[in-house]
Amino acid sequence: MRYEGDIYRPPSEARSLLVQVTIGCSHNRCTFCSMFKEKKFRVRDVGEVIEDLESARKAYRAIDRIFLCDGDALCLSADKLLVIFDRIADLFPECSRVSLYGSPKDVLRKKPAELLALKDVGLGIIYIGAESGSDRILTDIHKGVSRAEIIEAVQKIESAGIEASVTFISGLGGRPLWEEHAVDTGTMISEMSPTYAGLLTLMLEPGAPLREDVMKGSFELLSPEEVVAETLLMMKHIDVGRKCIFRSNHASNYISLRGTLPADKNRMMDELRLAMKNTGLLKDERFRML
Repeated sequence: MRYEGDIYRPPSEARSLLVQVTIGCSHNRCTFCSMFKEKKFRVRDVGEVIEDLESARKAYRAIDRIFLCDGDALCLSADKLLVIFDRIADLFPECSRVSLYGSPKDVLRKKPAELLALKDVGLGIIYIGAESGSDRILTDIHKGVSRAEIIEAVQKIESAGIEASVTFISGLGGRPLWEEHAVDTGTMISEMSPTYAGLLTLMLEPGAPLREDVMKGSFELLSPEEVVAETLLMMKHIDVGRKCIFRSNHASNYISLRGTLPADKNRMMDELRLAMKNTGLLKDERFRML
């Protein structure tokens, strides 16, 4: 296996075989993100990817899941992806799921028939970073996509029978926009109804442009208590019409939430209210990490 630079994957892919299909992220302009800033984006030659898969087959007795890296493997044409997926099926008949990151723009560029074809050869989950339901915040962070486009992309994924796992970030609007961020994110989750919704809490590593704004004082981070209040307001505005697995148990989060919406909504809101009354339940900054 050949890897270039740091490798990132969703927490749920911790035991997956990681195979780089692209190097870096084709967008790579989000102000909160530092993950791929040191990489110049390129698409790997499909032949190289196949060689890595063949190498993994020789090295591992059984591979249950495969995650295709880096930031947006879905930017490849459907034809190239199908070649890779077909080879995965040949080499790893025991593999139960292949997954990847996909930007909303890349999803929208794919025809419904192409997504269905990818689903048929093993694509089980597409991870999408929505970050916020507020168009104003999406513009501020240079996301390069609108609220409506994100919702359309998630609905398109789910319509193809592929699960969408959508991530949002607490505190991304800072102090001035925390209410807008909470309400618009809650209503966005309601409208898109993804299979999975995940909530991280803003942490800014060196290399993230937004970190410089914090240092200059032009962006105000929320306190732990304000993050909890924002999460409670967001949860209040979630009204999904079908089962949605909700997780806010990332290392960055001040309080861990796990549940299924809508069934566990009231219980999770009660946990947030309790944390607001008893701040000792909030994770200490020393134990938050990415």
